[in-house]
Amino acid sequence: MADKYDIIVIGSGPGGYVAAIRAAQLGMKVACVEGWLDEKDQQVLGGTCLNVGCIPSKALLEISHKYEEAKHGFEHQGLIAGNLDVDVPKMMAHKNGIVKNLTGGIAGLFKANGVKSITGWGTVLSKKQVSVKDKDDKETIYEAENIIIATGSRPIEIPPAKLDNDRIVDSTGALEFDEVPKRLGVIGAGIIGLELGSVWNRLGSEVTVLEAQDKFLPTVDQTIAKDGLKHFTKQGLEIKLKARVTHTEVKRNLVYVTYEDADGKEQQFKCDRLIVSVGRTPNSEKLFSSDSGVNLDERGFVFVDDDCLTSVPGIYAIGDVVRGPMLAHKASEEGIAVADRIAGEKTEVNYDCIPNVIYTHPELAWVGQTEEELKAEGEPYKVGTFSMAANGRAMAANATEGLVKVIAHEKTDRILGVHIVSHQASEMIAQAVIAMEFGASAEDLALTCFAHPTLSESLHEAAMNVDGKAIHKANRRKKK
Repeated sequence: MADKYDIIVIGSGPGGYVAAIRAAQLGMKVACVEGWLDEKDQQVLGGTCLNVGCIPSKALLEISHKYEEAKHGFEHQGLIAGNLDVDVPKMMAHKNGIVKNLTGGIAGLFKANGVKSITGWGTVLSKKQVSVKDKDDKETIYEAENIIIATGSRPIEIPPAKLDNDRIVDSTGALEFDEVPKRLGVIGAGIIGLELGSVWNRLGSEVTVLEAQDKFLPTVDQTIAKDGLKHFTKQGLEIKLKARVTHTEVKRNLVYVTYEDADGKEQQFKCDRLIVSVGRTPNSEKLFSSDSGVNLDERGFVFVDDDCLTSVPGIYAIGDVVRGPMLAHKASEEGIAVADRIAGEKTEVNYDCIPNVIYTHPELAWVGQTEEELKAEGEPYKVGTFSMAANGRAMAANATEGLVKVIAHEKTDRILGVHIVSHQASEMIAQAVIAMEFGASAEDLALTCFAHPTLSESLHEAAMNVDGKAIHKANRRKKK
């Protein structure tokens, strides 16, 4: 007879492992299925985020920022650093150590909470059964009262730039370079492309980013998108918009990239490495048997309702494999919510208050609606902004790039969106998320006492400026 669980989670990324732990905390018998193996055929927990995504990329971003600051910013502050160099193998070892600590921590949490970890690739069958095949294709069938799909996503591949995992790589390969490329090409000026391009640009690469769209970060509020572009260009990133890659070829250890420019003319450049970062696609292939009853959309996303329930009662899906932003924290919140729902708890995920961050320097962070979206909807709004150049803590940190933008409803004053370009914008945006989660008005933020001196004072001033009351800014608010 097959082993039976209250919940079987397929996938151990930031959605899956969190869901499994919460369900176990709530007293349920839980198993988590994960097929990722390392070079020694040992199970790897944590999914893309911990292993080849959020965590390792942020480790490299942090290291490269410190190097760039020491090389170009210290002298201005009176610090003489001397001759600096980059030890890429040691940098990678540091990054790998962080990953190992965190993934090992998940295994410890599973053990502490009584979650059964099953090694293999899971497929959902009919009658809420799960088939798990190991590396030798040996199959074991498990039964569950409930199933949570948390299989995540993978990088999209494009025909004009086929990966060879050497000269032409995806985001995973870009985290494993053994030396700093002299010239680096990046296809895609999205979050991943900008972050990875920034890492290697800071360490000395000449970076060219090709973006097929004619607008930089088109889904981002254009005030901060344009400000971010200005800073990235100043840092040395060459970002070409409306540049569609048509062909790539590797010759004599160089990548020759052919693309159409904004005028439709064919152009070519060569680089030592090429990163393909044009988005991600859900991991849903071979995930369901034909009689499982679970429906997918035309792009391979699992169809779910507002409660993350699929077309089959008792089968849920969360994270990158379903609708919504492909963000680790969104997956984690959905995982917790689904476990709570199964246990009969009341819970909710507020999709209007999910923060987004680009971990460049300065960072870009935002939550809520953009000014462009509000214009398109015809919603009355008002705007307050404040420049980081007028912030004392930013001056002390030699990080005065950027601004804070607060958008509030014209009539009710309720905060509709907050958009930030700044050093540590990823930390500042949490204050905006909390405010919006509680339905705060711009006046609520304006009447809140912020510590001095902090970067967050710029959020305070921007909120005050919504009604033209900023203390350290002469310009009055813009009204629509």
